[in-house]
Amino acid sequence: MTATRRLAAILAADVAGYSRLIGTDERGTLQALKAIRAEVIDPTIAAHNGRLVKTTGDGLLVEFSSVVDALRCATEVQAGMAERNAAVPADKRIEFRIGINATSLVMA
Repeated sequence: MTATRRLAAILAADVAGYSRLIGTDERGTLQALKAIRAEVIDPTIAAHNGRLVKTTGDGLLVEFSSVVDALRCATEVQAGMAERNAAVPADKRIEFRIGINATSLVMA
């Protein structure tokens, strides 16, 4: 069996200050994250042909076949969060740290 390689872009995101937010208001933070996923993140991932690979309490990994798609997704998520957070007090804002890595995946 021969292995094949393909390029992929991996977007990694997590919530800055997650422990503090959970410590202050666990229920409200979890409800807000659920709404953010449904209204901002998941539709944006789908619009840019991403595939959600893994989620954690405050983070996620998303695979894209194009670095451009990953970057556009990240940019739109950040813009959506800035708009969503505009009326939220600074200490209650949910803000994401997002990084993108271009990599070559080996498929067996």
